[in-house]
Amino acid sequence: MTSAQFWGLLRPRRVWLPTLRGWLLLLIPSIALLVFGLRNLAAFLTIDDPAPAGVLVVEGWSPDYALETAIAELKRHPYQKLYVIGGPLDQGAPLSEYKTYAELGAATLLRMGVSADTVQAIPNAYVHKDRTYTAAVALKDWLRRHHAIPEKLNLLSVGAHARRSRLLFEKAFGGGTQVGIIAVKDRSFDQNHWWKSSQGFRSVSDEMIAYCYACLLFSAPDEPAPGL
Repeated sequence: MTSAQFWGLLRPRRVWLPTLRGWLLLLIPSIALLVFGLRNLAAFLTIDDPAPAGVLVVEGWSPDYALETAIAELKRHPYQKLYVIGGPLDQGAPLSEYKTYAELGAATLLRMGVSADTVQAIPNAYVHKDRTYTAAVALKDWLRRHHAIPEKLNLLSVGAHARRSRLLFEKAFGGGTQVGIIAVKDRSFDQNHWWKSSQGFRSVSDEMIAYCYACLLFSAPDEPAPGL
């Protein structure tokens, strides 16, 4: 093909392409990196990076063993307050004295021995998406109304939910509050072999997709649902 062909728009160039051996040399380390990344995906999502002191926040839907971790954390560090967040119960609300996860979690902590002066439930209204962000906004609104926006905040979350929760709290609170994260190990599956159980596979893969959404596609609603 000459330069005159195709009205002078194309011209030949020599292109170097890998041989079969070359493709294998490229493919093997790529597969190794992919396997290494997948094996450590649960550990990546289960980030543990606490901020010193400030206030402690726990998601009210957390299992009892996570609430026990919150109590131990209260004993180790001089937190000003423990806030429990969460929206309406997904199941059993008509039979329950408590209508939101925030109220249920706070009541559980009180029964476990935490002082009533220490625990504060911050419920939020029902939303069909962005529930963690909505709970964070409800907490920030409550703190603002009570002139109690902290400089430092530690969020206690469970397993692979931790990294996304921290990100959404940072988006809700902005740069004025340092958001630390305390990740409680999820006892429902083996984090080191998360792909070997249906619960682990669902939890980790769902949270990875949700984290990518929060990083790339999430935008704060114009009017977040208020607290209750």
